[in-house]
Amino acid sequence: MIRNPRVVRALQAGASTLALAVLWQIASRFFPPYLFPPVQDIVWRVVDIVITGPLLVEVLRTALRIFAGLLGAFVLGCVMAMVIGRSPRIESYVTPVLGFLQGIPALSWVVIAIIWFHGIEFRIFFIMAMTSLPAFTFQILDAFRSMSKDLFEMTMSFRPSRWTLFRVLILPTIIPGILTAWKVNLGNGARVVVVAELVGATGGVGYQLLRQQQLFDMSGAIAWTLQLVLFVLIVQQTVAAIETWLLRYRAVSERAM
Repeated sequence: MIRNPRVVRALQAGASTLALAVLWQIASRFFPPYLFPPVQDIVWRVVDIVITGPLLVEVLRTALRIFAGLLGAFVLGCVMAMVIGRSPRIESYVTPVLGFLQGIPALSWVVIAIIWFHGIEFRIFFIMAMTSLPAFTFQILDAFRSMSKDLFEMTMSFRPSRWTLFRVLILPTIIPGILTAWKVNLGNGARVVVVAELVGATGGVGYQLLRQQQLFDMSGAIAWTLQLVLFVLIVQQTVAAIETWLLRYRAVSERAM
């Protein structure tokens, strides 16, 4: 009997994926290819994208747009969270604005960016940053506020410098929240960047999906979608591995929760 939880989860994920592929293959025998293309056609299109240089560049272009937008939102969110956490008065002014921004749909930001800006890359960066900023700010702020008051007072009794206080207490406290925020916002960012590329870009996964829709090429649409899904899964697993390494000082049962 397999007891390693990681192996068990991998086997369960593989089994569910295989079941989905089998159901799709069965459906492909009863429906036309433009609705349910055979699994082998989809697999071949995925491989073709990976091994074809110009097509792989489109995937990498989207990946860079995701990273750039999330990084910008993360840096600004860290600054805003620290400022809000230190000043209740600033929080009373800024929090309603962030809540308002969080309620604006990504498609609305796409329209606004197209009207305001001319450069495609800056449009996508702006859309990514604005849709991710509230989430990063609130998640980092919650992590900052989860700091133990007793531990903070005990640390302050040693009269540490600001850098020492940040390095010894604040950073270890907020790192779990930061990593969780990245894992959550990666999926959201991937969805937002596809919408932005569908409407206002001339390259990337979203643009390629638009081309497949115009050609009624379902196998191509699924193949490009899978490229984005695989990218998000790989990055999320990388973040999870970093989290395990950074938080190795915690008890095993605590990390497994």
